[in-house]
Amino acid sequence: MNSSNIITSILVLLLVLISSIGSSQSIDDNFFAQADAFFKNHVKNGLVDYGTLQDNSELDNLIIQIESADLSATNDNVLQAFYINAYNLHVINKIISNYPTPSVQNKAGFFDSSKIIVANESMTLNKLEKKKLLKAYNDPRYHFVLVCGALGCPPITDFAYTPDYLEEQLDRQTSKALNDPEFVRTGTDILELSQIFKWYARDFGSSKTNIISFINKYRIKQLPSDSKFKYYNYNWSLNDTANSQGSLKNPAGTNSSRYIVSSTIPKGTIELKIFNNLYSQQTGSNMQLTDRSSFFTTIISALYGLSYRFNIGINTRYRKVRNNALPSSPFSVFGGEDINSSKNSRSGLTALGPQIRWAPVPAWSNFSIQSSFVFAIGHDLKGNDTQPYIDWDGATWNTQIFNDFSIGYRFSLFTQMDFLIEDLGKIDKGNTNRVSTPVTAIFSYVPTTQLTVYILGGYSPYWQKDFDYFSQYGIGSKYQFTPNFELELLYTDFSNKSLNNSGGKAETINLGVRLNIN
Repeated sequence: MNSSNIITSILVLLLVLISSIGSSQSIDDNFFAQADAFFKNHVKNGLVDYGTLQDNSELDNLIIQIESADLSATNDNVLQAFYINAYNLHVINKIISNYPTPSVQNKAGFFDSSKIIVANESMTLNKLEKKKLLKAYNDPRYHFVLVCGALGCPPITDFAYTPDYLEEQLDRQTSKALNDPEFVRTGTDILELSQIFKWYARDFGSSKTNIISFINKYRIKQLPSDSKFKYYNYNWSLNDTANSQGSLKNPAGTNSSRYIVSSTIPKGTIELKIFNNLYSQQTGSNMQLTDRSSFFTTIISALYGLSYRFNIGINTRYRKVRNNALPSSPFSVFGGEDINSSKNSRSGLTALGPQIRWAPVPAWSNFSIQSSFVFAIGHDLKGNDTQPYIDWDGATWNTQIFNDFSIGYRFSLFTQMDFLIEDLGKIDKGNTNRVSTPVTAIFSYVPTTQLTVYILGGYSPYWQKDFDYFSQYGIGSKYQFTPNFELELLYTDFSNKSLNNSGGKAETINLGVRLNIN
């Protein structure tokens, strides 16, 4: 072999060695110290400050070390601590690559198909969790330290998990979660548990008795061994410090995983809702439709979170009405002419008054009572010879009971019961104030944390001398563009006693906007 070949061989060998050294490095105390400093710098009260982490060299350096780690000479404690930190850091890194986002659920395959690199091996987050940790070490405490980027998880720590203190850290975090009254909810006759115990039941012994037994190992106040329990809805909202509702301590009545009307709003926040309703009916005689009446109503309401369980606010009602002959469109109510110039048309602000919302039972996070009292604004709102009916002349008092039931992960059932008194203080021609008790049910499907589609059914009897009622059925959707901004569309088919008797028909088209101001 000549000298040039020898030199070439040496250079190739050196390049291989350099490449090997650069692509693989042992995990040592330096990695854990850097990870610990990172968590201390960017985790606050169990939330991650994602807004400061884009183009972050600390995180980039840690991910490089995780990807190129050499685990051949490590013991079990080092491996477990490394994998736990690797999981939490990779979750944060993946969120940053999609930030801003309201939830990890908004990224398809976040856990089960999108790949990461750990110790030179390509895998998913699910594989890292289930094969590298749960299958290898069979320790259910991992469920309380592996943080999936959501508020439903136990909170992420502001320190790294280290080999020397791993047992103590696993025990402490497990105990912290299982003694937290918002994680294990004991405020009612039926115990409420995180869906973690449902999804990973085998890790906790499968049976209800074994699950309770595991929890009691770490609880200060023991649960009865025969406790009956159910699973509350998992909160997939991002564990972001920028999320003003972000806290594992989700106070009674508030819900930040998605907008639910049955929840109160958090302390110090404002909720502004604008709900537009276009109601149009066609009537006539002898089953022949000849006339159309259309009402456009805009209800603007604002609530302020006086506390986490008590909100105060105000609402107003603005209306337009038009009566005209068929053929005509429901949208004729928006006609370009001066609608006040015709005796068949009218518009104006018709009601204004206060409202409150209250979550009376701390343990029922999706149950609340709302009451509003609005005063009539204007004269002869019920109509006269020169103006049509536009609203009631008297005040309106409406008390509503809201509740929302989760059905699995992607479905829910919302129920609403009202006690409504209209035209208060205005009794004429032998009539009394109109009392009704509307009941509404909404069955929702939530394919993502942003989108909800639903079907609605409602029925309302009017408790008066000549019994009457209305019913409506419809389909709608809500889209949450951000945690603080949502748009809703709803269409319903409407009927009542007089419409049914005359062959008439009616429909509503609705557009709602919700804005949270932090």
